[in-house]
Amino acid sequence: MSASVKSLLSTLTSRGPHRVLRGNLAIAGQPGVVFTPESGLNLPAVAFGHGWLTGAGNYRGLLEHLASWGFVAAAPDTERGPIPSHLGLATDLLTTLDICTGVRLGDGTISVHPGKLALVGHGMGAGAAVIAANQRQVAAVAALFPAPTAPSAETLATDIDTPALILAGATDIASVSSNAIPLSTNWAGPMVLRAIDGASHNGIIEGRRILAAVGAGKHESKTARTTRALLVGYLLATVLGDKTYRAFADPDAEIPHTAVVDPEAKEEKEAPKLKIGQLAALLRK
Repeated sequence: MSASVKSLLSTLTSRGPHRVLRGNLAIAGQPGVVFTPESGLNLPAVAFGHGWLTGAGNYRGLLEHLASWGFVAAAPDTERGPIPSHLGLATDLLTTLDICTGVRLGDGTISVHPGKLALVGHGMGAGAAVIAANQRQVAAVAALFPAPTAPSAETLATDIDTPALILAGATDIASVSSNAIPLSTNWAGPMVLRAIDGASHNGIIEGRRILAAVGAGKHESKTARTTRALLVGYLLATVLGDKTYRAFADPDAEIPHTAVVDPEAKEEKEAPKLKIGQLAALLRK
């Protein structure tokens, strides 16, 4: 493992150099929030989709972190009920990108470059980001602990050649609540699949949440920090083309607290244990 990668990860775990401003997307007709650097023209932008039974407010730390590193980070606050429309959330993500690129933000000193856009989401929001990416070309997609959606994100992935980062929890990557492996297998473009050590799929959710009533685990500070760093590093490398962070978009790079997963690798079956009589028979041959 390169010492420089370890150092970069540590740096990206901390807030970036920009002072962060907060705004309300509802002013432009879309319920949601937007976080921006204090100023800047032709900035990159991220539209973020929340997970099931959560809202934009449960990801404030993540959105602020992105803004502190120079990204306009906007999140629609819709489809929060128990039976959400994944297609509806995908549509709202695209509307959010339209607002970011079409409206001067802040006091008019903040603008977004239409060629520097990314779609990001968590859980069902990750699937919504994939659905949106199937409808519009963007610079990058990031699916954080993706969960199954309707329409199926992994089915749509066969037509998407956009670079993608797919993160999963090492503790539940193979569970029914995660479709990280089939999504990775079907992705048509460049793709990195990483499992975060000791992480579960709901560990990045912040604050009070309805999910606690249905047995979801608590917020995992280490998972949240690692996820933020991996996401920012990946977006800096792909959306902005910053070679300093190219390891975060390299599927072969070793990054602390993570493991690269080969979605095509077949699970090795454990050899059957022989009984004493069978072992003796083999020894006689």
